[in-house]
Amino acid sequence: MELEIRHLQLVRAVAQRGTLTSAGLVLHLSQSALSHQLLDIESRLGTALFLRVGKRLALTPAGERLLASANEVLATIVQTEEAIRQLSGDSRGVLRITTECYTCYHWLPPMLKQYRRTHPLVDVQIDVTATSAPIDALLEGRLDLAIVSDRVLDRRVVTRPLFDDELVVVMTPGHPLAAKAFIEARDFAGETLLSYAPKEESTVYQRLLLPAGVTPANLMQVQLTEAIIEMAKGGLGLGVLASWAVEPEVRAGRLKARPLTRNGFKRMWSAATLKDMARVPHVSAFTDLLAEHPPFAPSLAQEAGARSTRKVSSLSSQV
Repeated sequence: MELEIRHLQLVRAVAQRGTLTSAGLVLHLSQSALSHQLLDIESRLGTALFLRVGKRLALTPAGERLLASANEVLATIVQTEEAIRQLSGDSRGVLRITTECYTCYHWLPPMLKQYRRTHPLVDVQIDVTATSAPIDALLEGRLDLAIVSDRVLDRRVVTRPLFDDELVVVMTPGHPLAAKAFIEARDFAGETLLSYAPKEESTVYQRLLLPAGVTPANLMQVQLTEAIIEMAKGGLGLGVLASWAVEPEVRAGRLKARPLTRNGFKRMWSAATLKDMARVPHVSAFTDLLAEHPPFAPSLAQEAGARSTRKVSSLSSQV
């Protein structure tokens, strides 16, 4: 066998970091040592794995094939180590997680605190950088678990339904749309949409506005929940946030929240893992916690929206 684990780790680190110097910081090796190792791997395989493009190293087709195998092999090794520790009664481990929405980081810390009561030796690491592409991070072996709301199509990933929440449109109380019982796609025309993600990654844009042929006057990317709330309060645009996240502001009268569409706009959250990782006890224990104890209850804004929707439906039936 020509390849060793250290070779797979090197290829993955260089592919992720783009340079030998940066990869060396991850692997705790000098640039010179990594250069010699890379030459050794390429010599053994008889082909180049990287090509220099400007100041960065880019994968060749052979390198891409090796990286795919490296991710699978290294992930399997980690999972095997964790399973053996569990069999030996050692509850130590590492749980690397991310969520698909920045708002979720508000309720995640209390859930982790509860988890650590039963798993004090598990090192929990939150990877915020993987928020925009959690499934890619799973497949690359950089994560153990991702909390996602989008449908996962890759067969290498398994998902477990956890809970759902509802998105509402928030605005300053004096906004003309605040008088409506619910907000439709067409209402965003001419408005500024305050969004965590660019339109290509925005759930609302892709699932509601684009199919309806509606284009907001402006899409302003803001990656902090608090900033979106403050900008909406200041009349700088419409925010679309989870109802539970804006409940305090709505209760205090500083924001108006309206349902998104007549029937509301719900998201189903799931725990996504690679197939083998789903069976690791300390990983499944965390998904059990989320499924059995949802991190939030239906908010007043959500309930008020439902009442408004029922009222509109009732009036419509009388016309």
